[in-house]
Amino acid sequence: MSSQADKSSAKLTPATTSPPYFWGDRPEEEYYTSQGVRNTKSYFETPNGKLFTQSFLPLDGEIKGTVFMSHGYGSDTSWMFQKICINFSTWGYAVFAADLYGHGRSDGIRCYMGDMEKVAATSLAFFKHVRLSDEYKNLPAFLFGESMGGLVTLLMYFQSEPDLWTGLIFSAPLFVIPEDMKPSKPHLFAYGLLFGLADTWAVLPDNKMIGKAIRDPEKLKIIALNPNRYTGKPRVGTMRELLRKTQYAQENFGRVTIPVLTVHGTSDGVTCPSSSKLLYEKASSADKTLKLYDGMYHSLIQGEPDEAAEIVLKDMREWIDERVKRYGSKTA
Repeated sequence: MSSQADKSSAKLTPATTSPPYFWGDRPEEEYYTSQGVRNTKSYFETPNGKLFTQSFLPLDGEIKGTVFMSHGYGSDTSWMFQKICINFSTWGYAVFAADLYGHGRSDGIRCYMGDMEKVAATSLAFFKHVRLSDEYKNLPAFLFGESMGGLVTLLMYFQSEPDLWTGLIFSAPLFVIPEDMKPSKPHLFAYGLLFGLADTWAVLPDNKMIGKAIRDPEKLKIIALNPNRYTGKPRVGTMRELLRKTQYAQENFGRVTIPVLTVHGTSDGVTCPSSSKLLYEKASSADKTLKLYDGMYHSLIQGEPDEAAEIVLKDMREWIDERVKRYGSKTA
């Protein structure tokens, strides 16, 4: 048993030909300055372990609000996910992101999410630390989640105190798993008979999600070079928990009462567009917006051709700027 667990222990598969950054060899500080942002990196201690975190602050102008971002399955904040962070920062927002527990440079078994409430609580510890700090506590604050990070974001919202967040933004959230992406019930049942011993095993069939997520072939090549991307098979406990928590999310959409934007590509092969449709239909929010993009895949910003990604970013910018105007800052 232990040899199987050791064999499947989560290792990152470094790409030998990978440049140091998704943009190439240009020094980090020089690149971020050219984009109009200031980037910082640090580790944040939580009761569950260390999280690798990043901040993206606009170089010029007043900060209008804060955005706390969570990436998807197998990804991290240090590669092309940064494109989302950088864009929001150039619009005047202080952006904070963390590698999810078990992902990237954060602690935890690689891509094992047998307890997604714990994964959510770990990121939330960092996000609340920043959100409640003197510097940012009176500003509008938004949670942003992409793909599986959308599910984690929803769980963070459920774990939060009322009125902590101004709004929620979801990009292709994982609330409904496509049938061809679900693990077989016989597989899960068989491993379940081992009373949890197989929970961390990376043995379930891999449906090659990356090819179903990225429409632009050149961007697919760049994303595949990410040295921190998890390339192993899905873990038993992760898939069991995803099945359980997506059902939980669907049953609790009505608990969402704050402004929400959810966007999805109609040709998404990783998460069903019905994820966003169901959230929009069932959320109790008086202010809720659904955007569907015909023919777009899963990764709406990093993986689409530039002209398509710009449409999504324009919609996101208009939505968040309008909510800042409507709901403003908290009084001191």
